[in-house]
Amino acid sequence: MHSLWRPRVLGAWRVPPGGPVIMAVNHAHNVDGPMLMGTAPRPVHFLIKKEAFVGPLDAFLRGIGQLKVDRTSADRNAVTSALGVLARGGVLGIFPEGTRGEGDFASLRSGLAYFALRSGAQVVPVVVLGSADRPGRLIRALPPLRSRVDVVFGDPFTVGDGSGRRTRKALDQATVQLQERLTAHLKDARRLTGR
Repeated sequence: MHSLWRPRVLGAWRVPPGGPVIMAVNHAHNVDGPMLMGTAPRPVHFLIKKEAFVGPLDAFLRGIGQLKVDRTSADRNAVTSALGVLARGGVLGIFPEGTRGEGDFASLRSGLAYFALRSGAQVVPVVVLGSADRPGRLIRALPPLRSRVDVVFGDPFTVGDGSGRRTRKALDQATVQLQERLTAHLKDARRLTGR
């Protein structure tokens, strides 16, 4: 990441140095996940759509510990693998909106709330800014080479009441709480970076 762009990493010290952590990342561009993986202070295991695991990219993604997920149905293997990362005290990366969009945390799915409630892991909000500002001249699908991309880590927090309940009501309440915290972090990150 540092050889292609100029990432500016802010607040990485906020990431707990040990124990299970979920990084909830906005997703406006394809480079957001790799940018976080290349700048995070701990190894991050993302749930990535199975369509990305093709050709040589399949072996590479598996080799760096990424998790394949089938987004067309409830993928029990992906859920088990993700919970295993957290049970081992690792870091799970999730795009809470499920797919690329405006990167504004406007429509969260319940997956983030489920993993946070089930594991009791701390959630660290992460905002990537600048990746989708404009296309590159050489490769239009990527940000311009050597452009600045900001990665801003927020304060860790937990959701729920600590009981581990995963009822529909608990998931809905946790999703609302997550959306408020993530949206507030996005606002703070924009103010901090001037973007």
